[in-house]
Amino acid sequence: MIRNGIKNIHTMIGEDVEIDGPIVLSNGIIVYGKINGKIETKGLVRIAKNAIVNGDVIGGDIRIGGEVKGNIISNGHVTLVKTCSLKGDITYQKLHIEDGAKFEGKCDILSVKKD
Repeated sequence: MIRNGIKNIHTMIGEDVEIDGPIVLSNGIIVYGKINGKIETKGLVRIAKNAIVNGDVIGGDIRIGGEVKGNIISNGHVTLVKTCSLKGDITYQKLHIEDGAKFEGKCDILSVKKD
């Protein structure tokens, strides 16, 4: 299920799992199941093709292939793949939307504070 190119994914939510409530962690997560609540991490976030998230997704690099109803906040790169359905706003540093991805919301570039 996990490709060799994905590193620092320490948590996996299987396709037969449904979680009600927020998930807060410090490392990466890949979701194949359903989450009714916010996902917050400093690591990578991967929402697989048939996964469903009803809540905000906050993390580093975020790749969405499934369905998300909530806002996306990334301090890295956000990718919406062609199988994605997103209803929510995106705050990002870099954004890539593939042909066929469904997106309803607005986009804001994350401001980076310089010392």
